[in-house]
Amino acid sequence: MKPFTLDEDDTRSPLERMRAGDWYRADDPEIQSAFRHALRETDRFGREYAQDPDAAQEILRDLLGTFGEGAHVRAPLHVDYGSRLHIGAGTFVNFSLTALDVVDIRIGGDCQLGPNIQLLTPIHPLEPGPRREGWEAAEPITIGDNVWIGGGASIMPGVSIGDDSVIGAGSVVTRDVPPRSLAVGSPAKVLRTL
Repeated sequence: MKPFTLDEDDTRSPLERMRAGDWYRADDPEIQSAFRHALRETDRFGREYAQDPDAAQEILRDLLGTFGEGAHVRAPLHVDYGSRLHIGAGTFVNFSLTALDVVDIRIGGDCQLGPNIQLLTPIHPLEPGPRREGWEAAEPITIGDNVWIGGGASIMPGVSIGDDSVIGAGSVVTRDVPPRSLAVGSPAKVLRTL
């Protein structure tokens, strides 16, 4: 986890600092506007999904950073902003994905994500004062191609999961997982190569 330090000469807006993964406060009006937009669009996605699951995918083409051909996401979907979530071609995402996309979350092609998965990029200061003041930052998550993540798994900030890997249901992934690996547990440990 990155140490909490602020550059007093930093002239970037809170949104610019957030997008860079640096320390920022989310109470900024521009950040709140982007968050409210994502809330409205994910709500619309959920309502449309109940009527026509395939047609609802078109909403995600506008909301998400990228949405690959043949990808399918089941509602409900929970995102912070949507614009930093990238889903590759042919990927299937089951019910109730929570993707806190403060910075990029990249999911490769042909992945299978079970229900109730959490992809969590935000981090908070360990120091109590800055944490109380609402400072946060983020680290990106990268999931390779042809990865299967079992239901209820949580992927922590800064983690990369290599191509062709499997993450067991309910696992908490706190470290990178090499390609073609089976990782399970809390914290997840690589059990073997696939």
